[in-house]
This record gives sequence, structure tokens and C-alpha cells, in this order.
Amino acid sequence: MNGLKLDEALKAFFIEDIGDRDVTGESIFTEEESGHFSFYAKESGVFCGKMIIERGFRLIDEQVAVEVLKRDGDRIESGECLARINGSYRSLLAGERVILNIVQRMSGIATAAAEAVQETAGTQARVCDTRKTMPGLRMLDKYAVRIGGAFNHRNGLYDAVMLKDNHIAFAGGIAQAVQKARHACGHTVKIEVEIESKAQLEEAVEAGADIIMFDNCSPADIKEWLPVVPPHIATEASGGIRLDNLREYAETGIGWISLGALTHSVQALDISARVEMKGAVYHGIN
Repeated sequence: MNGLKLDEALKAFFIEDIGDRDVTGESIFTEEESGHFSFYAKESGVFCGKMIIERGFRLIDEQVAVEVLKRDGDRIESGECLARINGSYRSLLAGERVILNIVQRMSGIATAAAEAVQETAGTQARVCDTRKTMPGLRMLDKYAVRIGGAFNHRNGLYDAVMLKDNHIAFAGGIAQAVQKARHACGHTVKIEVEIESKAQLEEAVEAGADIIMFDNCSPADIKEWLPVVPPHIATEASGGIRLDNLREYAETGIGWISLGALTHSVQALDISARVEMKGAVYHGIN
């Protein structure tokens, strides 16, 4: 993950949340008062977000000391301590919510990706994400997918050609769309074609697509149509695929399975900040 881009993103997130100042923290604590809190997992999953904790608190205050006890990709259990952070009360409280929000989301994505990869074990299918990420968080979302053991599809509109139904309709057909894209982009850019029928599949093969996506096709159709695709063309299934039917798609012989659910509707992993107080333990701050 690009550290410079991460710092810029974190700065924007902090500015959104803190604004001109943290009214609450500055009202009740002096700059000199300091202490520590720890991040604890409240459910099991895959941890992701070490750089967020380390770089995030230090962007708020260079004097904050951060010790992250887990590596990205580590399996964590409920009740485990993930990180310890020491510094001024003002700095800890100003950074906590934004950092926790991001780490919880990234860990949720990594956990979902790991579960999806496990579902495809023993098949040739590889799990990848889509562009259905949260705006502003794509770099973080896609990093978390990789940490979970899955792969990234294209990062954006700029790094691959993907001819979807509307592109094909506007261009006049699959052959015309592929020909125009190939002429404009050259040989180093992959061209993927989305198909929904066997006739479209045959047209995409004839047009010389590099990747063919079986969009919203049933596992039975995919299994029946795959012999039409020569070995040098990669295959992908997408649309309507969930964790509960993922195995059925993986067993068709498809090469790749893209899951929008890894990022567009993922459930954050529950993690909280715990302050050890005399006679009590206080969990988290809203």
C-alpha cells in the first residue's frame, strides 16, 4: 500500500472529523496530560490495518507511541489485544474513532475474503474483488482483499478494458467493440468482454478477447459453455454469486470469480478501544 497516498487519505479523514478542533477533548484535558489505551477484538476474524494505526496516530501527534501486536493477515480471536497506544489524552481521543472505523472495515473485508477463498479450496477458481468499493476507500478496500488471500480485479477505469453490455450496444456489437479497443490501446492492455449467452460467448472468442466474463450465468450454463473457450483466454464468473453458492460456481471449472460483496456490503469486524481505569474498564468512545 502506498504510504504517501495513505497519509493524504488519512489527513482528509481527520480534517472531516476534527474540523477546527476537538471541542470535547480540549475542554477537559490539558496538552500535558497523557496515558494509554488498547485496541481489543470483540469478535474473531482476520486482522488488517497495521499501517492505519501506526501512521494515523502519528499524523495526529508525532509523540504518540504505537505498538501493534498483530500483523496484517493474522487470525485474531475475540478478547485479544491488537495494539497499545500511548500519548496525550487529546491526541488519543482525536484519532481513535477514524482509525477504528477504517481498521474495522478493512478487517471485515479481509475476513470475508478469507472465507471466500476457503470456499473455493481444491478448485482452480480464484476469488477477486470488483470496483464496487466505497468511494475514497478503494486503495484500502483492495489492500484488505489481498490480505484476506483473494485477488484484485482492475483498480479503476484506467488499467484495463472491460466491455460491458452498454459498451457493446453503443459500439454495434462485440466484434466492433473489441476491434476498436484493441486498435486504441495496443497489445499491453487486457480486454475483457462481458457475455450473457452462448452466442455472445462464441462472438467474444472469435473477436479475440483476452478475458471473458460470464455475467449472471448459472453454474450449469457456465459448465456447459466453458469448452468453447480456448485455454489462452481467461474466464471469469460474476453476478449473483454469494458465499452460500460460491462453491457451486468454483466447481464449474471457471478461472476467476469476482465478488462485489467483498467490499460493497461487508460487515465491519467489531474492535474497540479500551481504557484501563482505576476500579473499572471503559470500552470505547462514540
